[in-house]
Amino acid sequence: MSESVTVYPSKPEKVYLFGTCLIDLFYPEAGLAGVDLLEREGIEVIYPQDQTCCGQPAYTSGRSDEARAVARAQLGLFEQDWPVVVPSGSCAGMMRHHYPDLFAGTEDATRASNLAARVWDLADFLVNVCQIKLTDAGEPMTIALHTSCSSRREMGVAGSGTALLQQLYNVTLVEPDKVTECCGFGGSFAVRHADISGAMAEDKVAALENTGCDRFLSTDCGCLMNLTGCAEKQKKNLPGEHLLSFLWQRTQSNRGHNL
Repeated sequence: MSESVTVYPSKPEKVYLFGTCLIDLFYPEAGLAGVDLLEREGIEVIYPQDQTCCGQPAYTSGRSDEARAVARAQLGLFEQDWPVVVPSGSCAGMMRHHYPDLFAGTEDATRASNLAARVWDLADFLVNVCQIKLTDAGEPMTIALHTSCSSRREMGVAGSGTALLQQLYNVTLVEPDKVTECCGFGGSFAVRHADISGAMAEDKVAALENTGCDRFLSTDCGCLMNLTGCAEKQKKNLPGEHLLSFLWQRTQSNRGHNL
């Protein structure tokens, strides 16, 4: 069976931003950086203020009814036919691939499927829809990239972060060992299987540290929190940052935020 081919939309005049819970509560600068990168490409960003969680924590815990209740609240917020960009592979994966199944057989099935078809990982959107061209304004730095399982396996966009970073002249991108392995977060997995999760995180931190990188980047805030927290507990000098924040800081000077 041949693999499906992703058909990207033309570059739009407007997009919706689904901000995600972790961006909202812990990494707002990453969401703001995503807005700035899109606006610099001439795209107007619409941020529906009533958005909340995508429903993934309940869904991956086997609580479909609760997930459906949370997800249903999002369906009416993105009704115009504009792309919905998400600065997280896991939330994007939930909305694009699991919403149709979650609402199958319900009165919201059509709305859920229509929304799912318009959901894009933001880094992937910058590469393949905006065809963004970046100019590096930073000092030389060595960077390792951690790609989340959802970005790699559900969304199929593992190459997007690499494509963006390879445009930065002063960035040396290094690949850690076991690059395709999970960091151990996995949403509620980290709570239900804490010991296993902790061991997985320690392996990933060791692999990142062994690259000799100045810092590591990720497009998924759950992974970022898990790995930076593990590194801090081990007293490792391994700072982490969201890819979007890093890209914006490397390619601009003194620009305001409008979110």
